[in-house]
Amino acid sequence: MSNTSQKHRNFVSEPMGEKPVTELAGIGDVLGTRLEKLGFDKAHTVLGQFLVLKKNKELFQIWIRDQCGANGKQAGECYQCLADWCNEFL
Repeated sequence: MSNTSQKHRNFVSEPMGEKPVTELAGIGDVLGTRLEKLGFDKAHTVLGQFLVLKKNKELFQIWIRDQCGANGKQAGECYQCLADWCNEFL
């Protein structure tokens, strides 16, 4: 996990609880606001979609790009953050 951002490491290091969607790696204020308008205001709601998509990297990245306009780097960071969190806590 050494190639990950501090934001990623912080997120994966503890239970998700009620963290806002902007705590996810790759999701800043602009993308976070777009996701919030779609009802994805908490990180756990995005996790729910991640799990519905069966943790499939390609499907999740397409979904996040379609929903909030994430670019490839942002989509990849968000996917990896959720995948690593699941490996740690599920």
